[in-house]
Amino acid sequence: MRACAFAIPGNHRQKTGGFIYQRRLLEELQATGREVHHIVLPAEAAGAAQSPAVQAEVARLLALPPDLPLILDGLAFAAMPTGALAQLASPVVAMLHHPMGMEDGLSPDLSRRLLAQEAANLAHAAQVVVTSEHTRQTYIKLGADPARITVALPGYDGPRDLPRVETGPRILSVGLLARRKGHDVLIRALARVADLDWTARIVGKTHDPAVAADLAALIAELGLAGRIELAGEISDAALSEAYRGARIFALATRYEGYGMALAEALCHGLPIVTCGTGAVPDTVGDAALLAPPGDAEAFAAHLRTLLTSEAARRDLGERSRHLGRALPVWPETAAIMGTVLDAL
Repeated sequence: MRACAFAIPGNHRQKTGGFIYQRRLLEELQATGREVHHIVLPAEAAGAAQSPAVQAEVARLLALPPDLPLILDGLAFAAMPTGALAQLASPVVAMLHHPMGMEDGLSPDLSRRLLAQEAANLAHAAQVVVTSEHTRQTYIKLGADPARITVALPGYDGPRDLPRVETGPRILSVGLLARRKGHDVLIRALARVADLDWTARIVGKTHDPAVAADLAALIAELGLAGRIELAGEISDAALSEAYRGARIFALATRYEGYGMALAEALCHGLPIVTCGTGAVPDTVGDAALLAPPGDAEAFAAHLRTLLTSEAARRDLGERSRHLGRALPVWPETAAIMGTVLDAL
């Protein structure tokens, strides 16, 4: 069982899908008895624009022995200058969620530059581990060697098939307050079903303060302030209760490399309304109604179906529970990464 290093930028206990994945992977690798050195990179190492000081600090922290494999966070991997990555002595296992250059809201020039850099960086990764088959295919198109890419689906810690708590027609959405998550589309869709009985709760930390402000303003503009709550970041226990108390899970995402909140909705047996983009169709299978990304009218039509039809909710909920039971647990995810490390 090979020792390794795991480099993650900033606070790895942040409650976002990517950080949850890396924290749980780190913990489970350590739980197997493997020696794993957690390297805390500067938070700025995950950004597209790095200062020379940050680049120098990253290079210092990653100056590791050649026999010690390095698992490198995907944002840091994508942002690292190709020349600096090529100089690392350690074999690098890139832990990738989706290309940084595909993040929503980037200018075309910046998107092209980031995609080109990440494509160049792939040549210096001994192995690549991704969170879905869709993401695997995305990186193959970006130039990665198919023989060096392994899929390790996220695990799920909590119990499954818990009975729901009746709170009325509650709609739950979980995701960062970032443009990619499409909360603006959800809010506009909810305005189109304002004639029906429902309340909605959007759970997620503020990633972009401007996006958070725009969402609050949109809710007020559409007269939905008493019906839609921007709940912010909540505890794990409170989030579990939010899933149990929801009647419908809705995420109008513009793109997902996997969609951990969607997987959690499956584990809670919730009928889902989301968008047919990225890895979402593979993640939710036949347990969701899919709208085109950005299409508030189509999203609203699906919400109306589930809000008005108990039979439709029950059918999707049963499919959701079935899929949720089959999702892996975190020790299984870590075992896949362990196999990759030991084969280096």
